[in-house]
Amino acid sequence: MKIETRDIHLDTQGFSDIHNLTPRVEEIVSESGIDEGFCHVFAVGSTASISTMEFEPALVRDIREKLEEFASKNMRSHHSETWGDDNGFSHIRATFMGPGITVPVRGGSCILGTWQQIVVLDHDNRPRKRHVVVQVIGNE
Repeated sequence: MKIETRDIHLDTQGFSDIHNLTPRVEEIVSESGIDEGFCHVFAVGSTASISTMEFEPALVRDIREKLEEFASKNMRSHHSETWGDDNGFSHIRATFMGPGITVPVRGGSCILGTWQQIVVLDHDNRPRKRHVVVQVIGNE
């Protein structure tokens, strides 16, 4: 069994800014030489999430609107009152969505649906330099 770990770094704008990671993740899986196994994608930090979705403008807008309904950037939070950083909503969004996903790998590629892309969502209340770890595990 082989394990390949790589990093993706990107600049984000916060407030549930969504970026498609699929091309970079697929490149990492391909370069790993792993034919059969799985790929884990993990957002480092407590205000970002990894998920899958159909990455198209209307759905991106829908997701951002629903996240605002779920945990508004204007909500009162004990976290924001304690630390004064006004980003309690971002921690709540990230906690409910989760920091990572695992995708099966077969034939040296991620198994994804036709319209399914791997995305990172930055929920913080300011631009960030995000760090995503991609770990591919399996047999060559």
